[in-house]
Amino acid sequence: MNKVTMKDIAEMAGVSKATVSMVMNKKDASISDATREKILKIAKEMSYIPNSIARSLSTKKSGTIGIILPDITNPFFSEMARAIEDEAERLEYNLIICNTDNDIDKEEKYIELLISKLIDGVIFMSGGKSNESITLLNNNNVPFVLVDRYIESYKDHYGVFCLNKQGVKDGIKYLYEKGKRKIVFVKGTENLEISKQRLEGYIDAMKNYGIYEEKYIFEGDFNVEGGVIATEKIISCFHNLDAIFYSNDMMALGGMKILLRNGYIIPRDISVVGFDNIQISAVIEPELTTIAQPIYIMGKKACSILIDVINGKLPIEKQVYFETELIIRGTA
Repeated sequence: MNKVTMKDIAEMAGVSKATVSMVMNKKDASISDATREKILKIAKEMSYIPNSIARSLSTKKSGTIGIILPDITNPFFSEMARAIEDEAERLEYNLIICNTDNDIDKEEKYIELLISKLIDGVIFMSGGKSNESITLLNNNNVPFVLVDRYIESYKDHYGVFCLNKQGVKDGIKYLYEKGKRKIVFVKGTENLEISKQRLEGYIDAMKNYGIYEEKYIFEGDFNVEGGVIATEKIISCFHNLDAIFYSNDMMALGGMKILLRNGYIIPRDISVVGFDNIQISAVIEPELTTIAQPIYIMGKKACSILIDVINGKLPIEKQVYFETELIIRGTA
């Protein structure tokens, strides 16, 4: 059975193919309500699905945007993607999600795929520092927005960021005022700018209170396993700590698992702080004290900026920075 076409609908409705095309492309101001409803009713009965590729070739727009993210299993990125999807749907855009597993080669292949699909724009979430992907987009005139992703010359591009450094400072201030002095910090991987910013916040705050010691800095990947491995090292080195501050909530969840398995009672024996405020941080017991990024708001903003740029409505500010918020719960 052949695919239903506009010509088939036109014959059934007794109108021209051009009239059907105008209705399907919502350029039907000059067409009567009765004719429009008749065409749409027949199209639905015949299960007609528009050829988006043909439409893209004629309009030079696909009505689709892409998301490049490093790890869909990390709730931070999935929650952000959900916000982008909600905003894209509101603005009548479709979405293609590309998970790179922090692999630069995979990222570049996805970029090439999105360009070949005539994608209207791309949202980049934090990952590596590949400039090749940006070059590909620029050379093909595909607009993009960065989310917490710091590439070289990032200030020349549209971006949505949070004040990472200040967020960690707020967390250290809270712990210090609670009488904590021996505060370990688990930083993220060296190649990410957000790791550096959060580490700088820790160092600045600890030095400000006169309690900084380099031996209290450990490193881990931004996932549960990263928190597990780092925490095993921490408790093998120190036995009388006051607190552990993890660079993201996933690390903190992994760390808490190891602490509990080794007989620590949180927060009586040791306080734990995370960063991001992913939804599960309020579900675990004890609930995680964390530095909240406005994840959903950031995702919606990134999407609205991208679609404004696609439609030629260039925002006045190229970068938008969101403040963090200390969320005090049961772990600290």
